[in-house]
Amino acid sequence: MMKQIKILVVTVVVCAVYGCKSTKSVTDTGTLNTSITAKQLIRENSKQEIRFKTLQAKVKIDYTQGDDSQGYTVNLRIKKDETIWLSATLGLARAMITPDRVQFYDKINNQYFDGDYTLLSNILGVELDFKKVQNLLVGEAIYNLKDDTYKASTHQESYVLEPKNQKAVLELFYLINPGHFKMDSQQLYQPLQQRMLQVDYKSYQEVQRQIVPENIHISAVESTSEVTIDLEYKSVSLNEEVRFPFKIPTGFKEIML
Repeated sequence: MMKQIKILVVTVVVCAVYGCKSTKSVTDTGTLNTSITAKQLIRENSKQEIRFKTLQAKVKIDYTQGDDSQGYTVNLRIKKDETIWLSATLGLARAMITPDRVQFYDKINNQYFDGDYTLLSNILGVELDFKKVQNLLVGEAIYNLKDDTYKASTHQESYVLEPKNQKAVLELFYLINPGHFKMDSQQLYQPLQQRMLQVDYKSYQEVQRQIVPENIHISAVESTSEVTIDLEYKSVSLNEEVRFPFKIPTGFKEIML
């Protein structure tokens, strides 16, 4: 049962993005400029920030933890800065997160959870809130790049942004694409806890003149345990009217974690 709960919650965290309705691939080739400054990189990345009011999509998910691998498709709806909603086939499981609550229920086991971000934070090993989750999912920096001072370098085919003063408890690395200046990867390390979260944006697409992720690979490691999730986005639409039906069924047992 706990394994099913983790899959559902991790899915909420990682699948709030896009599909392929009237889309085209975004060229990710570009020449690295070794003289570019951190301020210039942050400015160029900011210009590409995705702008939307609502989003709905179908997301194909492949999940692996140890010997357990599962694949499925979910319906996803987002109202920017307010709600992330997720529904499995036939509504057998549903989840909704808002800036102050995390909720989900499971009709197969007749159980539900209603709490805060502690569970999500523990699963991915990083303290989360709604804004951080949303940024992670749409290809924006998990932390506001204007809130710290960064230095720039290059690694292979990407620019690298990292804080000038890395913290011992949390090391951050942002890899930025030289072609479109969106994120190639976000990497968060907690050496003392032997934790790592890496989100690789394998490809992007253009949806209604917005550059959004197309394929994402996520790896969350704690000591010797690893969870990997691959996402493929289908049937996306932006800025249409969406609903978020969610009601915990009567008689379900509350999950106490």
